[in-house]
Amino acid sequence: MTDFSLWDILRNLLMALRWTVVLSLIAFIGGGLVGALLLFLRLRGGSAMGRAVGLYVQLFQGTPLLMQLFLAYFGIALFGIDVSAWTAASVALTLYTSAFLTEIWRGCVASIPKGQWEASGSLALSFSEQMRHVILPQAVKIAIAPTVGFLVQVIKGTALASVIGFVELTKAGSMISNATFKPFVVFSCVALLYFVLCFPVSLYAKNLERKSHGRRA
Repeated sequence: MTDFSLWDILRNLLMALRWTVVLSLIAFIGGGLVGALLLFLRLRGGSAMGRAVGLYVQLFQGTPLLMQLFLAYFGIALFGIDVSAWTAASVALTLYTSAFLTEIWRGCVASIPKGQWEASGSLALSFSEQMRHVILPQAVKIAIAPTVGFLVQVIKGTALASVIGFVELTKAGSMISNATFKPFVVFSCVALLYFVLCFPVSLYAKNLERKSHGRRA
């Protein structure tokens, strides 16, 4: 058994924490870009495209993220492409995030009163002009709180990347636990670091939601 002090455990976990942060940002930013494109296609692409995007959303929302990670890691390799755990985790979490953000943002756009669409249409604005000048400025205010709140789910979801060998906070915790035989101490530190990472984001999302409700009231 390797004699690890509490500081040694925390130091190694903090080194792994940075990869949790990086993976979360990749998934959130990449998912946001893909989600914005899917939202545009769903709103403007016609009924067939709307159904296709809806099926995409249901597919990723209706299947476990763990299975999606396995499929990304082992499925892409079937095409003869060498896939690293980093690439598979990034792809799977980006697609997973995009499906949820698409649905969150679609609901925010749908919450805008129909009269806003009719009023902007009466001004002979094109669809893109309606979205840019009338609909999106209102929808964005509604979407900020749930979007930031979903970031917490993305951060926690990165823990599942450990099952395909991606060394983030949870995987590092498992490796350190095996080396030190101190699972309670190690995973208590892991839980504390996740809390330190997620709690400010969650608190910020609640504050944004409170301010949003205050403005609408």
